[in-house]
Amino acid sequence: MHSHLNDMANHKSALKRIRQNEVRRLRNRYYHKTARTAMKVLRNEENKAAATEQLPKVIALLDKLAKKNIIHKNKAANLKSKLTKHVNKLA
Repeated sequence: MHSHLNDMANHKSALKRIRQNEVRRLRNRYYHKTARTAMKVLRNEENKAAATEQLPKVIALLDKLAKKNIIHKNKAANLKSKLTKHVNKLA
């Protein structure tokens, strides 16, 4: 974890804000990366049954990211649409 506490403000509230921002940044990065990996797995899935089972889980992840403003809601919608099309295309 980066320690930005030395090179910035000395106000108690500002220091707390820096700590909170760092924790949130790492947490958001983790959520985002998890969702990206899940999408990658879904895209590489050849089996229609498996893909159909994974799709709702990935959609839920994307919806959560959009709700928390980690990704824009339109981006989430576009990704969901693309992934759904991909799954429907599988034979």
